[in-house]
Amino acid sequence: MKCFIGIDLGSTTTKAVVMDENGKQLGHGITNSRSNYDTASAVAKQEAFIDTRLTLFRRGLEEVAELEGKVDLLLDGLERNFRLEQYFEQLDDLRETCLKNAEDPRFVDFRDKLKTAVSVTFEKLRESGKALYAPGAERKSDFFRDIAGSQYMQLSEEVADEAGIAYDALLNVYDKSIIEVENRPPSGDMKNKFLRALDREMRELSDISVDQDIIAARIGDALDVELDESYVVGTGYGRVRLPFSKEHIRSEILCHGLGAHMMYPKTRTVLDIGGQDTKGIQVDDQGIVVNFQMNDRCAAGCGRYLGYIADEMNIGLHELGPMAMKSTKKVRINSTCTVFAGAELRDRLSLGEKREDIMAGLHRAIIMRAMSIISRSGGVEDEFTFTGGVAKNESAVNELSKLIEENYGKVKINIDPDSIYTGALGASEFARRAVMEAA
Repeated sequence: MKCFIGIDLGSTTTKAVVMDENGKQLGHGITNSRSNYDTASAVAKQEAFIDTRLTLFRRGLEEVAELEGKVDLLLDGLERNFRLEQYFEQLDDLRETCLKNAEDPRFVDFRDKLKTAVSVTFEKLRESGKALYAPGAERKSDFFRDIAGSQYMQLSEEVADEAGIAYDALLNVYDKSIIEVENRPPSGDMKNKFLRALDREMRELSDISVDQDIIAARIGDALDVELDESYVVGTGYGRVRLPFSKEHIRSEILCHGLGAHMMYPKTRTVLDIGGQDTKGIQVDDQGIVVNFQMNDRCAAGCGRYLGYIADEMNIGLHELGPMAMKSTKKVRINSTCTVFAGAELRDRLSLGEKREDIMAGLHRAIIMRAMSIISRSGGVEDEFTFTGGVAKNESAVNELSKLIEENYGKVKINIDPDSIYTGALGASEFARRAVMEAA
């Protein structure tokens, strides 16, 4: 099967989309962006191909009449057990790396105790990992560094006390090792990991009336499909660092414009608020960019700014929107400068302003800045599509809806649940066209 890949290397996350030769999206993947852009690209692409396999599994299973109504359950369990296999693989890599780094001369006086403590900690980590991926379990993050780090911090302190060594030594070994491990993507041996995951799932489903031979046959057929990486196109904030030749690179503006058009063919205006920049884009009925504007020089009012605010308040980025929605009073924020974010926040709090009201004011200031960029690009035409990570923030969406209606009247606003993949989607279509239109 011919596959066309688009990779959007953003300042905070890297996204990838896999498309078939008919323009159908097969899968997508996302990972944290790193200073090692080669790794970020490789991980995002690998995640997109994992999702592609799940799409092929779904197609095969949905053809089996007796599995009607059970496919979602089967796929959820298969993916969950596959992720457990991946987690164990990376956990083993992290353990070996920690043991290697425990050989540092600084730890010579208690090296044996330290290595024993590392081994005990990872035995506990492996056991707790099963619960993390049990049916119905919820995880705050799907990124290995976040999951492993949280678990390691909890378990290693107790182990250090029992071993009679400094907790800082265990943290030091971990901090050095996790950087090495996260720059080594999991192995590409997807087939065996999926087969082990399927075996584990079948044991979980032993009490459910399902013909396991049929399931295994369909999964096996899907795993046998060759996925040919026919062409890759890269875009995004870090596109110049992507390991591709220039003819495989497209601008963010072109990719977001085309991606938004593919999601919503009647789109004429696109707003993308990413981690590092904001783009106002005008497209025609073919998704071709006819005008655009971007923020100048700094990340004021972008996703990175919201990240700083979340850090200052010691809450998760996903909590900002819901907090702002609880506001009962308008607070005017004059600046969205990332550099002064912390100082302004503390000043507002010292004046007695409520956190909810400050958050609402910040979101409105961000969207007002975005509206200025849209205005310079040509204003808002029906339909309007909002993309980027900030499009998942309910307060940002609420403020955008109000300001658009105030300035342009009733306009249909499109927000796709997968809007963060818009740039990668456009890039994958450019990749497809590069091959199919040349044929």
